[in-house]
Amino acid sequence: MIKHFKCFLLTVGTQPAQTAPTEQTQTAKETEPSVQTEAPTQAQQAAEELPQLTITQSPAGVPTVASDEAGALSLQEIYRRCIGSVVSIVTVTPSGKASGTGIIMSEDGYVITNHHVIESAQAVSVLTSDNQEYAASVVGSDETSDLAVLKVEAEGLQAAEFGDSSVLQVGDSVAAIGDPLGTALRGTMTDGIISAINRDLTVNDRTMSLIQTNAALNNGNSGGPLINCYGQVIGINTMKMSNFYSLSTTVEGIGFAIPIDTAKPIIDELIEKGYVSGRPAIGIDGETLPATYRIYYRLPQGIYVTRVYRNSDAAAKGVSEGDIITAINGVSVTTMEQLNRVKNQFTAGQTITLTIYRGGVSSDVEIILMDRANA
Repeated sequence: MIKHFKCFLLTVGTQPAQTAPTEQTQTAKETEPSVQTEAPTQAQQAAEELPQLTITQSPAGVPTVASDEAGALSLQEIYRRCIGSVVSIVTVTPSGKASGTGIIMSEDGYVITNHHVIESAQAVSVLTSDNQEYAASVVGSDETSDLAVLKVEAEGLQAAEFGDSSVLQVGDSVAAIGDPLGTALRGTMTDGIISAINRDLTVNDRTMSLIQTNAALNNGNSGGPLINCYGQVIGINTMKMSNFYSLSTTVEGIGFAIPIDTAKPIIDELIEKGYVSGRPAIGIDGETLPATYRIYYRLPQGIYVTRVYRNSDAAAKGVSEGDIITAINGVSVTTMEQLNRVKNQFTAGQTITLTIYRGGVSSDVEIILMDRANA
């Protein structure tokens, strides 16, 4: 079972940007990344037709299995064809500089990457394979799918060709291009096969159905392309498995990519709206209660509400700062991670029941989940 594995997202920095969580700082916000986003206005949409990600079928009648790749390109040909559409993503965060990889989607400067690559970024820049550097704005980002779209002011960029991930089979040949361990090794290519398809992984409170590959992926490959034998992008590299809980040895050759067929509607909506509609939000910010605080004040395990959004149904139903949420639909939630995991099983507009502890008394409150985009 996947829960037996320890996974980590492929975030990269010039120095470790992650610190061990403390009981006092496990705060979750139902908002989008802190970097300024630029969703297209109606006037902008009228002035220019927004691009959509186009999927191109593999050559007609050509098998895709590795043992019979008629018409397939050599690795050298794949690299020459694709390297121009792969970019380095460099961000400035409160912890310092960090980097990842991106894919040029359109000639006029739309770039795809992972949400976690630009999460918490205060500034983002894109470095192309010919060493041109551009300031980038975040068009939209979606934590649930771990996808983000950037925009740079440029014309004539080399856009990637996107293939059909629905026809992939275990054993198909693939290659990955990206920046393992940072920009010093940018443009690195590795190759392998499709190890599994439709592999469900639960990471950071979200379940994703991913392509598994043994092509080497490392910190910095996040957001880069997984490429089929025809030079088409069929996945967006997003994470690797680091080690097995019961073993002290490092696990190698287990990486994962978001299928491009899964990514397409999300990317198109991010470009059109700047967000993905229907993502559920309770309408609160909260913190996992530290054990020392909870024991001292004799409080139950749960989520301490630090803020209630005034436009939420939770506010309308009387949920207040200082309340402690102990369950959703009768399912106990003792951490923000558990709360998000249960909440994300629903969609905006659905009704859930919160069990709330206040002043020594527990009570149930029915609320309608709001769209996270409106939180």
